[in-house]
Amino acid sequence: MIVGIGVDLVDIPRFERSLERTPRLAERLFSPAERRLPPRSLAARYAAKEALIKALGGSDGVHWTEIEVTPEPSGRPWFTLTGSTAAVVADRGITTLHLSLSHDAGLATAYVVAESADPGTGGAR
Repeated sequence: MIVGIGVDLVDIPRFERSLERTPRLAERLFSPAERRLPPRSLAARYAAKEALIKALGGSDGVHWTEIEVTPEPSGRPWFTLTGSTAAVVADRGITTLHLSLSHDAGLATAYVVAESADPGTGGAR
């Protein structure tokens, strides 16, 4: 059962300027593995994290660096969650997170669907 949906859109050039102006921003938002990626990929990952927070219904207990977007061998993006963020997702009864990313024409977008195996889980709150 779907318990939450989130979508986010990021202006890549604006995001790149933010990274340049605030050097520690990347450390606050991304895991060490993610920080090695080019800015357009970071923009898509930022959108994914924002979309996840929207699908969860808020950011209580969620920490940016505990959310990592990792590709499967096929290239399909997937969330790897750790720490209190993983606990928040589990506590809300969410068993599966679906993620889609895209970037083109200076924009990065992400779409997240949070699913629960329990039909009694009323929604991600």
